[in-house]
Amino acid sequence: MNSYQKPNFFNSIPPVTSNILIINAIVWLASLALARFNIDLSSILGIHYFQSSEFRVFQIITYMFTHVNFMHIFFNMFAVYMFGMVLERRWRSKRFLTYYLVTGIGAGLIQMLVYYLRINSLLGSGELPFDALAVVHGQGHDLLMNGMNFTGKLGELNVLYNGVTIGASGSVFGILLAFGMLYPNAELMLMFIPIPIKAKYFVVGYGAIELFLGFANFGWDNIAHFAHLGGMLFGFFMMLYWKRKDKKNVRFF
Repeated sequence: MNSYQKPNFFNSIPPVTSNILIINAIVWLASLALARFNIDLSSILGIHYFQSSEFRVFQIITYMFTHVNFMHIFFNMFAVYMFGMVLERRWRSKRFLTYYLVTGIGAGLIQMLVYYLRINSLLGSGELPFDALAVVHGQGHDLLMNGMNFTGKLGELNVLYNGVTIGASGSVFGILLAFGMLYPNAELMLMFIPIPIKAKYFVVGYGAIELFLGFANFGWDNIAHFAHLGGMLFGFFMMLYWKRKDKKNVRFF
């Protein structure tokens, strides 16, 4: 007797991609539920600056499964669904999972490095009181948790020191880079601009925009642009490493 499983949405998605979608959805729903009990799951799982009292080592992984609102998780998971499936089917599950986690961790490390450089730049500017670090270390996190902050440069230092980075965008940008490298001439139709564009131009253009916004550091912009670039950077080096390794082992990359 032959068994037959009726196809559905979830069993048509490769296992790692499917589990990434499910885990992110569960964490987001849990954050909504726990918020009713004044538990901020984003602050617990999101990655903090390594010198902050709120930093925990596990955050370098958990931050990429945490999102701030529905639109944030929707667009990230839509990209994972659209492009992650293609990569997982080509690479198989183990390689895709490795790539997803490494690009996400890499994105967090790059963002941490940027925070370190900016914090030290502020401290060396001569525009902050001598005890600025002690002040933000002692009071800054509680202020941000209550929707308040210091004024001026001290407030900027506090956001860098006690702020939190969350989201799968680092891994998503790694996925976009891999797709652009493997399928450079695939035509993509942007959601808000119905004009087809080849994947290679889309990736290069998106990367250039992120680089500009990262260095521009607009006051109204709270997006971790360098984390996005970090995901692409780590993804690029992983792609080069695998290409050389597979060529040496006579495998199809």
